[in-house]
Amino acid sequence: MTDTEALVALNLLPRIGPVRVRKLLDQFSSPSAVLGAPLDVLRRVSNIGEETAAILHKWEDHCDVTRELDEVKARGLTLISKFDADYPAPLRDAYDGPNVLYVWGKLDERDKHSIAVVGSRRSTNYGTQATKKFSFQLAHAGYTIISGLARGIDTTAHEAALAANGRTIAVIGSGLAKLYPPENFALAEKIAMGNGAIVSEFPLHTEPDKQTFPQRNRIVAAWCKALLVTECPAWSGAMITANLASEYGKSVYAVPGPIDKPTSAGCHQLIRDGATLVSDASQIIDDLGTFSFGKNTTFIVDESSERELPILEGDEAKLYAILTTEEMSVDRIIGLSGLTTATVSGTLLKLEMKRLVRAMPGFRFCIR
Repeated sequence: MTDTEALVALNLLPRIGPVRVRKLLDQFSSPSAVLGAPLDVLRRVSNIGEETAAILHKWEDHCDVTRELDEVKARGLTLISKFDADYPAPLRDAYDGPNVLYVWGKLDERDKHSIAVVGSRRSTNYGTQATKKFSFQLAHAGYTIISGLARGIDTTAHEAALAANGRTIAVIGSGLAKLYPPENFALAEKIAMGNGAIVSEFPLHTEPDKQTFPQRNRIVAAWCKALLVTECPAWSGAMITANLASEYGKSVYAVPGPIDKPTSAGCHQLIRDGATLVSDASQIIDDLGTFSFGKNTTFIVDESSERELPILEGDEAKLYAILTTEEMSVDRIIGLSGLTTATVSGTLLKLEMKRLVRAMPGFRFCIR
């Protein structure tokens, strides 16, 4: 049995999580040695206990590794363990990093430059638009967008990354054979077919529950280079993920919202607790740097006091001529330009990426 196969076995067993596996590996030379250890030796391992030692000693009674591995192969999935070179480095450094990852799609070297985008499952139009803008810009700048494939903000973040021809990783709180929520299967398939990966630490047929989602959140928090919360109430999974990211030493950003809306209370609390307030993706990019991978285009920051503007044509030229240094609402821009809402939104994003336009709170815009 290989080390990866042994870790799959340990991952299938009840009561054996990543922290306990770490303790066991401190005592034994390999995962295979753990599975082959005598009962009396297992009992003496600190914090393992009689019941867990008995499960480890009779591990073949509790799981079918061959069946799990055969199904992984039949589904066209990949298994990555801590012993593999392509296991994500940020997770390897985490004290509670997952033992194995089930991957639908492909991980890439560039995924080490990732930003988590999280928020409420019941997002408002404000939160959806903010998430769409930030995720599109960050993905276009070369960052991999990590989120949880949940309804609301997570879904929007993944979709915006795809719209930017960028990469995105969905870390789910269930086994890959029980993908949740089921209505996001088409989105998951699109991600896996060349734009990123769907990832889980759970055995294939694990059903989602109240324990699996917080476990998923820690992977999102540990994997990312920084975390952005675009909208969430005071009590939510996004708050848990943000606090975990802070514990892991990651930068945490939050988008402010209307002060009288409970849907933004979580973001405001994070800002009071020290998260960085952001109103535009360029503020995160300026902090963390930019990258250029394949189709993605790097933002170029010109530090001089004067800069040569790029030649603009069509809708970009039309909107840029309308905008001034005074903030202008999207509705007014649409009215003055005569363009559709979709065209104005898309063109403003392009102008933002060229660092010609600045987005302000309340979906207002001005030239930089």
